[in-house]
Amino acid sequence: MQHELAFLHTSPVHGASFEALVQEMAPGLKVHHQVIPSLLTAAQQLGLADVSVIRDVEHAMQEAAASGARMVVCTCSSIGAVAERMAGHTGFQTARIDRAMADSAATLGPRILLVAALETSLLPSTELLMESAHVLGKPVSISNLLVSDAWAHFLQGDSDAYVQAISKAVRIKMLEQAADVDVIVLAQASMAAAALALSDIDKPVLSSPRLGVARAIGFLQHR
Repeated sequence: MQHELAFLHTSPVHGASFEALVQEMAPGLKVHHQVIPSLLTAAQQLGLADVSVIRDVEHAMQEAAASGARMVVCTCSSIGAVAERMAGHTGFQTARIDRAMADSAATLGPRILLVAALETSLLPSTELLMESAHVLGKPVSISNLLVSDAWAHFLQGDSDAYVQAISKAVRIKMLEQAADVDVIVLAQASMAAAALALSDIDKPVLSSPRLGVARAIGFLQHR
């Protein structure tokens, strides 16, 4: 049966969690998951402006759409902008998982704390937040928190240590500048569980998977 929605992931851990979200919100929706970890590795090594990185991301999106999907969503914040730029140039709709989160953050701002475990996520996520703020007519100021020691835990498959490292760093940061933060944004989809771990903080903590999946499903249901 033809798929309606496809995701491009750069880690195999995302397939099950995104499938569960889709089936919770739209039971029975046919979903295809394309997993290519080398895309993130290349982006880290060569940079997002590299011609081969752009070409490979675009090819991966096209491969995902070959499943028959009307929409392909890139779940990697590092390469999301490259994937999304294909919109209007293909026979399928493209999206990045973190755009809905960025729109929400711009609305909840203006003072945004952007948290990432990968340095390659910071610039594209900052640019996305600024773009959302501009479109929505909302002034924002963005401060960055890079939790560089957390990523090793993710690569080792230790999700508990990964979440703990992120939540600990955020709590320390909030002790330092709580009065200067209106909303906390977790840049990477892999950080979603940290939002739950930080649910007791008196500021909104946003992660991209649920917001992005809801927007993708909404698009499909209204087309």
